[in-house]
Amino acid sequence: MPHEKLHLLPLKEYAGIDSNDPIRFYFWPLVGPLYRRRVELCLDECKGGGRVLEVGFGSGLAFINLSSFYKELHGLDLTASIADVGALYKKHDVDTFLKNGSVLAMPYPDGYFDTVLCISILEHLKPQELDGAFAEIRRVLKKDGLAVYGVPANNAFMRFCFRLLGYDIRKHHFSSEHDVAAAARRALTEVKITAMLGGVPFSGSVYEIGLFVKRTS
Repeated sequence: MPHEKLHLLPLKEYAGIDSNDPIRFYFWPLVGPLYRRRVELCLDECKGGGRVLEVGFGSGLAFINLSSFYKELHGLDLTASIADVGALYKKHDVDTFLKNGSVLAMPYPDGYFDTVLCISILEHLKPQELDGAFAEIRRVLKKDGLAVYGVPANNAFMRFCFRLLGYDIRKHHFSSEHDVAAAARRALTEVKITAMLGGVPFSGSVYEIGLFVKRTS
């Protein structure tokens, strides 16, 4: 089965985000393919259907892909400008339903989504907040709905790589991939967890993609 290829817009088109958004990294040599690949691996686990919710959509870089296999595309983000991001994708014939809000208290009814997608979001929560986040994800999912997440690996190699990019991830990433997986298992049924390797000697896993399902019996 071919992998989903991330459809990016020209960098200058992205709007509605602050200067800390990592969108620029997706266009850099060497780093860019790794950033794109982690999103593509998450997209590969999204099976399509009626409604998808991307939590922490930021610049909306996965929106064009998601719109090709879901009927309704919803997004929730703490800080992104829903007007600017929505207008951008409207120009590209992608209709969106965007809101500002938190994964810890999502403004949606029970059983509303076929898929909830969280790319590089859950590591920013503290470990004690993860159970609340997954309780909300479970609540808004339909029966047999899918939760797909991606989180960076918390290891020495990744901390070094982020320092090269100017980030001390210990100041931004509070939960490890192990914390996230454990909380997901308490709320949902694990289908699989996939490790993305860094592609250089001794790098090990650099990213982890989780696929979980809501079972009601």
